[in-house]
Amino acid sequence: MKKKIIYGILLIVGICSSSCNKWLELKPQDGITSEDFWKTKEQAEAAVIGIYSSLLEDPLVNNLFVWGELRADMVAPFTRTSIDEQFMMGGNILPTNGYTNWSSLYRTINYCNTVIKFAPQVLENDPTLNQATLDAYLAEAHAIRGLMYFYLLRVFGEVPLKTLPTSSDKDIERIAKSTKQEVHDLIISDLDFADKHAFVTYGSVDKDKGRVTRYTVNAIQADAYLWMEDYQNCLVATDKIISSGNFGLITTEQQSQLFNTLFYRGNSNESIFEVQFDRQKLNPFYDMFGATNRRFNANAIVMDEMYTIDVTNVNSYDFRAEGTSVRSSLNMIWKYVGTNGGQSDLEARPTDDYVGHWFVYRYADILLMKAEALTWLDRGAEALPLIKTVRDRAHALVATEQYPDVDDKEGISEYILAERAREFSFEGKRWFDVLRHAKRNNYSTSAFNYLLDVVTVNAAGNNQQSVRNKYRDVNSHYMPINSDEITRGGGLLTQNPFYQ
Repeated sequence: MKKKIIYGILLIVGICSSSCNKWLELKPQDGITSEDFWKTKEQAEAAVIGIYSSLLEDPLVNNLFVWGELRADMVAPFTRTSIDEQFMMGGNILPTNGYTNWSSLYRTINYCNTVIKFAPQVLENDPTLNQATLDAYLAEAHAIRGLMYFYLLRVFGEVPLKTLPTSSDKDIERIAKSTKQEVHDLIISDLDFADKHAFVTYGSVDKDKGRVTRYTVNAIQADAYLWMEDYQNCLVATDKIISSGNFGLITTEQQSQLFNTLFYRGNSNESIFEVQFDRQKLNPFYDMFGATNRRFNANAIVMDEMYTIDVTNVNSYDFRAEGTSVRSSLNMIWKYVGTNGGQSDLEARPTDDYVGHWFVYRYADILLMKAEALTWLDRGAEALPLIKTVRDRAHALVATEQYPDVDDKEGISEYILAERAREFSFEGKRWFDVLRHAKRNNYSTSAFNYLLDVVTVNAAGNNQQSVRNKYRDVNSHYMPINSDEITRGGGLLTQNPFYQ
């Protein structure tokens, strides 16, 4: 009986013991078995909180940044960039690369599976737990599982679908990959359940930004539908958030106020979902962006080409650029490492103040996803004002403004892609945005050439044509499965086609 320990619950104990926010401090006791754990409402909620705690554990957020940025063009290597990271930037990804390891996401998925399977039995044991509250707990688990599979879909393409918890050694099994459509179908199914049952609010700002609300679910839905070119359903999901009236862009005439409200303090009115760090659980960004021998820099093209500089007027600048996203004098990625923003007197965080959150969805994301969906629904005239709204908030420069015709779907899409690069710089979205645009209509648009240009930015000059030719094979746009997983797969798990 003692061997039937729920896999993940014991790990949750260790995670929660160093958890960061008060709402994360609820935790199960050590040594709990399936027979004597799932008895009370408090135990069920503790297991749910363990799911969020798992998001804080290395290397999950580190991987989300690397997967979303390194194959694109906004990040440059620095002194401590690892060999695996250099290979990713240079378009040479092998199945032995450490970033092909997906275990951190499947760990969180297993926590979700554990809650989904065992939490319903608490209803039989604790009369203080009602069906609506149970369904809300399950909604959180389904939504986070859907989000994790959405990352896996975009990074690896076809992946194994594990929907039952691994409770003991005998439950470990090898599973073949599912198709992209099957993975997407599970994501949508999870999100549909969560949309019906998730809480709209938990009664506090920190919880509403750090736990799944119904609006978090809608944001993931919109993103997933956009990925699969289901623009009508994307529009439905974005409109649920917009029509709620619960969110808005941070508008100010002070760049430092925008930085401090949105990025330094976090959990702003613009926030929909953030992974919550604090001094008891620091984020991984010091070694990544803040140290003198950090791993990553901002690429010079971020300021030179994406934001640009108004050389005729020093008081005209994009609020998202110098002093917010980057510190160009040092090529630093600033939004995670600064204590303040603006054009001068910038101060970096001390090492014990690396508490900034990982931004998963913001209201600006919803507006730009809606604009993209409208564009491909032949409603470009409605899309362009949404882009302008995001730009106006940011005081974007005239030099980056574009003037596509309202019927020019590809032109508007390229404008949105450029605006998303400026708005979400270094938030783990750039590669996914470039790939989504490139693969639209089965790679039939000019955005495919845009992708080929992007992937050569960090390639060595004598290797750029080779990288370009490699990425012409669309199978290369997804990562290989780690070679150790293939070995352990017992013949059921096959390598992604490009890497066979």
